[in-house]
Amino acid sequence: MANKPAEIVQLAGDAGKYKGNLGAPNFLVRSFMAGLFIAVGGALCTICSTGLENTMGPGFRALVTGAVFPVGLIAIVLTGMSLFTGDTMLIPMAVFQKKSTWGKVYNAWFWVYIGNFIGSLFWAYLMVVGPFSVGGSPEVTIFGKNAIAIAQAKTLPYMAAGTMGYWSAFMKGIACNLLVNVAILLAISSKNMVGKFFGIWFPIMAFVSSGFEHSVANMYFIPAGIMLGANVTWGQFIQWNLIPVTIGNIVGGFLFIGAVYFYSFKKEISTASPT
Repeated sequence: MANKPAEIVQLAGDAGKYKGNLGAPNFLVRSFMAGLFIAVGGALCTICSTGLENTMGPGFRALVTGAVFPVGLIAIVLTGMSLFTGDTMLIPMAVFQKKSTWGKVYNAWFWVYIGNFIGSLFWAYLMVVGPFSVGGSPEVTIFGKNAIAIAQAKTLPYMAAGTMGYWSAFMKGIACNLLVNVAILLAISSKNMVGKFFGIWFPIMAFVSSGFEHSVANMYFIPAGIMLGANVTWGQFIQWNLIPVTIGNIVGGFLFIGAVYFYSFKKEISTASPT
C-alpha cells in the first residue's frame, strides 16, 4: 500500500511541523546521529570502492559506491534522526502548509547543520584511527590512501577551475539534494519498511553513482582525508566545497522539491494555523 501524491505532501508537512518544534538539545542529538550515519555510508563507499577503478573500471566503481551509500539515509529516516539536507525540504514544506514558521526553519537548519558536522567529524576520526591507519599509527592503509584521494578529488579540481569550479560544486549540490528529497518523499509514500527501503535506495544510488555533492557526506569525506594528510586545508575544504555545495543543497531541497511539490498539490491538501 502507498500514500497518494497529495497525501505524501501533507505528511511531509506534518513531519516538518514536528521537526520544527524540537528544541536545540534534541536537534543536536538527532543530527549528531544523522551525521554519523551518513559518514558510515561514506566510509563504506571508501572501503568498497578501493582498487575497483583499476580492475573493474570507473563505471563499476561508481555503481558500487552508489549501492552501499544509502545505508546512512535508510537508518536516518527509519529511526527518526535529523539530516540538514532533508530538513531543507521538510520544514519549509510545513511553512508552506501554514503549520510552522520561517523562524523555526532557520533555527532547525542552524542546529542540525552543526550536529551533522560534529557527527560526521566523529566518524571520520574513528575511521582515521581505525581502518584507515595501521594500528592508529601515521602509516596509512590502502583504504586510507583512497580516502585521501577522495578528499583531494572533491576539492582540488574546483579550486583549479576557479569560478567555474564553484559553479560546478553548486550545481552538483542542487542535483544531489533534489534526489535526496525525492528519496524522502518516496519513503513517506510507502506504508511498509520494504517499500521505504527501496524508495530511499534508488534515488540515493543515482546521486552517488552520478557523482553529485552532498554537504553532510563531504563533512566526512574531506575531513577524513585531511586528517590522513591530504593536500587540502580546512579553509580550502570550506571555501571550495562545503559552502557552494551547501547552498546548492538548499536550493535543491527547498526549491526543486519543497516548493514544486507544494505548488503542485496545494489545492488538494488542507492547511492548519502556525503553531
